[in-house]
Amino acid sequence: MKTWKEIIDKEKEQEYFIKLKDNIDKKYEMTTVFPPKDKIFNAFSKTPIDELKVVILGQDPYHGLGQAQGLSFSTPKEIKNPPSMQNILKEIKDDLGKDSNCLDGDLTPWAKEGVLLLNTILTVEEAKPKSHHNLGWEIFTDNIIKYISSNCEDIIFLLWGSPAISKAKLINNTKHHILTAPHPSPLSSYRGFFGCKHFSKTNEILDSLGKKEINW
Repeated sequence: MKTWKEIIDKEKEQEYFIKLKDNIDKKYEMTTVFPPKDKIFNAFSKTPIDELKVVILGQDPYHGLGQAQGLSFSTPKEIKNPPSMQNILKEIKDDLGKDSNCLDGDLTPWAKEGVLLLNTILTVEEAKPKSHHNLGWEIFTDNIIKYISSNCEDIIFLLWGSPAISKAKLINNTKHHILTAPHPSPLSSYRGFFGCKHFSKTNEILDSLGKKEINW
């Protein structure tokens, strides 16, 4: 099994990524971009591929000051939990009958237990959601999803919201487990994110595979 560094280094040689990097570097110089540059690939450094159990796919980073830390849905513990995070915590409590292990909104403990917290777009301009859409990040993250699908087995993908669910076509569903639900944002959480029970379902699958459950 290759390491994330080897996989990402191979992507960095591709023409699309060379253009992407040049573009992103300029944006960091000219505007305020999140997360901090050294945290762009934070999800990969926190969750080695040989320890991977679960992928939670987000859209793009939080676009408020100090929120984004390179892990989908996660914020540093000193930052107030954004609405989506509040809804995730509510569903965990309803699903598991106990408070989350990450009430402060910092999901680093999940990442260290094998949960890859991946956004489909890895950077964003301050106060401009989806501002780095179509620069090339989607090609990169699609390639990562395809690599996981081809080279790993029995990974549980949690796809929340239409953009994430659209990635199901990249995943071999005979080798992996795909759970889908509406996005946890206040706009859509009541359409089926609440009550999806993805946290207990994920642990049931892990248990059936003889793997250690996630301490959500």
